[in-house]
Amino acid sequence: ATFIEVECLRMAKLNQPLSIQVHPDDTFAHSMGLPSGKTEGWYVLSAAPEAKVALGLNQRLTPQQLRETIDDGSISDLVVWQTVSPDDVIFVPAGTIHAIGAGLVIAELQERSDATFRLFDHGRQRELRVESAIAVANAGPADFQVQPNQLAAERMLLVSSPHFVFERIDLAPDSSWSQEAERETWRLVLSGAARAGSLDVATGDAIFVQSDRVDIHPGTIGMVGLAAYTGGGPVPHLLQRVRQPGAMDAGRPQDVQVPTSLTQAKGGPHDGRLEITQ
Repeated sequence: ATFIEVECLRMAKLNQPLSIQVHPDDTFAHSMGLPSGKTEGWYVLSAAPEAKVALGLNQRLTPQQLRETIDDGSISDLVVWQTVSPDDVIFVPAGTIHAIGAGLVIAELQERSDATFRLFDHGRQRELRVESAIAVANAGPADFQVQPNQLAAERMLLVSSPHFVFERIDLAPDSSWSQEAERETWRLVLSGAARAGSLDVATGDAIFVQSDRVDIHPGTIGMVGLAAYTGGGPVPHLLQRVRQPGAMDAGRPQDVQVPTSLTQAKGGPHDGRLEITQ
């Protein structure tokens, strides 16, 4: 089974970017005795002016050239940085050389793995995993573009991969919904508030559900959140609107248009966690 993590990374106080790094795919991770590699999806929650992330290199390098740029530190001049804004989405397949700059708060969805190989660490003197990084890296340009896909009025598909599906959910004020969690499913509240089952949730709260149904009742300002669940394509009936007393509509399931070709960037037991990392 594939399991995922949701992490909230707080970067606003950093004066320099995080390390330039790369993650292995599942096959390489298994060869090392690890349960999985690490593919990631990022959603920008807030960004200082000119805050940036890096994906890929500005040219294609051979393994020997990549090794030389790691050895002399010139790889820091080859990564491609792009300015990002709140609500931007970035897909980071395993093997993509990447970094996160200062001034960002990012919700990060990933395979449940700590497999990270650093190529450059901005003078912090942590271990560089050069040979492993060269073995797994796609040492060339990467595609920043992700095209969200509107599944229904309240559901926006952000990323769909074999490992996870990432959606933005916008629920109207004073509405009632039923969430069907057929797979391991996370919900992170971005704004607003709601009653979710027996819990009151508000901005910054996360909910984990698996093989269960949860009734969700947004408050007077509605609720906006991210939904993340294990891969296999979007779940058609993830959300169903529930009839409210006196309502004229029948509360039928919302129509979801699942694309035939899923949108994404080109190119054990549950132990998930929600963390704030400085």
